[in-house]
Amino acid sequence: MMWIAKLLGVDKWIVGVIAALALLAAVGGAVAYIDHRGYQRAAVAYQARIDKIVGDYKTAEIAEVERQIAANNAAKAREASRIAEMQAANSKLETRIRELADEAAADPDAGKPVLGSSSVRRINEVR
Repeated sequence: MMWIAKLLGVDKWIVGVIAALALLAAVGGAVAYIDHRGYQRAAVAYQARIDKIVGDYKTAEIAEVERQIAANNAAKAREASRIAEMQAANSKLETRIRELADEAAADPDAGKPVLGSSSVRRINEVR
């Protein structure tokens, strides 16, 4: 270090300080570089974990949507079946009401103030 000080024409302690600062900067740079690379490796590892979690959630979301669609379709099928049953029962009731109304119109005792046995039978069928 003395020959550098003589070459530059400065005191040797200034060259020592500059050398110490250069060494410190080199060590600091190496530490920063190594730390940055470690950070990058960790970032890549955590990004992979995050991507896996997001993928799992997407898969679960798709499965849930499919389950809901299937459940809705099954409910619609049950509803359509029940509506068809109710319409058939309603049609049967309407037919029976027309038959009873026709019988009531054809009843010879329809204009009397009291009910005959056929009128009572028709009333009981409606209940």
